[in-house]
Formats: sequence, structure tokens, C-alpha cells
Amino acid sequence: MTTEPDDAALVSQAKAGNLSAFEALVSRHERRIYSLAFRMLQHQQDAEDVTQQAFLNALEHLGGFRGEASFGTWLSRIATHAALKVLRKRRGAARWVQEPSTEPDAENEPLPHPEFIADWSQSPERLAQRNEAQRLIEQALQELDEKHRLVFLLRDVEGLSVKDTAAALGLSEVNVKVRLLRARMRLRERLTQAFGDASRRLMPHPHDEIEEGT
Repeated sequence: MTTEPDDAALVSQAKAGNLSAFEALVSRHERRIYSLAFRMLQHQQDAEDVTQQAFLNALEHLGGFRGEASFGTWLSRIATHAALKVLRKRRGAARWVQEPSTEPDAENEPLPHPEFIADWSQSPERLAQRNEAQRLIEQALQELDEKHRLVFLLRDVEGLSVKDTAAALGLSEVNVKVRLLRARMRLRERLTQAFGDASRRLMPHPHDEIEEGT
């Protein structure tokens, strides 16, 4: 029984000029990289282009890969930067660069109001790994606005640090934390609606209703 070589072995072979080894790496990671690109871009053709570009960039710079992180992590970072270039092009480079790194009103933005209560033994990012929650997670991610979706994908799905996420998106670390909190809360709310106990639905507090009516 033959054992599949791990990524490190394939990378070593590819660096030595074995293109079949690199093709094996492509086959192993292509679906995951496409999934990341599609989640970021919400567009099939752009995601396919980014996936192709990510592997071309990886092949071109493979000699500089030192193995400090796993090949998969390194490849995810390449794909992330390629996807961000597409987003910058969509929005206009000037607008992206000039976007303030802090959001002075972010703290004052109302948090999502929970409609159901449920006991949570796992955080939303952990729950996302459960098969029965995958479809709801994907749908909820599509419904998140871009700034919250990108932070959640890079920080909780791809595992980038707060510092690396902030650097990739051109934000402050505080801003990343605020956006991540809101993304998690929105995803938690969506899952609670699906899996929570409807009999324990929360109703707005009377005091809140009075304030909203004044």
C-alpha cells in the first residue's frame, strides 16, 4: 500500500523541477482555494481567475517558499491578495486606499438583536465545521456585507492573525476586532434562529419599545 506524499515532500520535488509534483499540489488544494476566492468575491469567473492566478504566482515564487508556514497557508495568503486586488479594482483603487483605518461610529452601531436563545458549546467558527451547519453558514456569509465577510473569512476561516488580517485589508487591528465581533454575532444569530429553541424567543423590552417610539 503506497502512501501519498505530504505537501512538504511535493514542494521539495517541485522545487527540483518536478512539475508533476506541483500538479499534485494543485489537485490537492484547488477546490479549497476556489472556495476561498468565491466566498470573497461572490463571482464564479472572478473566483476561477483568482484560483488560476494564485497557483501561477505560487509556481513562480516557489523557490522563495521557506516552509515557515504550511504550503496550504502560504497558498491561501497568495489567493487572498489576488482576490483583494480584484475587489480593489471593482471599488476603485483610490477609494480603497483612502478608506479610513478606523471607524469612529463603529462602536455606536446597534448590535444585532437576538430573537432566540440557545445553548452554545461551540463558537460560530467552530460550528461552521459541522456538516449540518455548512449550508446555513454559506448562505449567511453571502448575506454579510463585504467588510464583515472578508474579516470573518481571513480571521476565522483561513486562520490569519488579527495583525495579518489588518495588514491584508488595510485596517487597524481594533477595526478588525470590531468587524469580526459583528460578523460572528450575525452568524450566531442566523444559526440560533435555525437551531435555537423557538419557545424561548426573546421579545423587545417594553422600555426599548418606548424609546423607539419617541
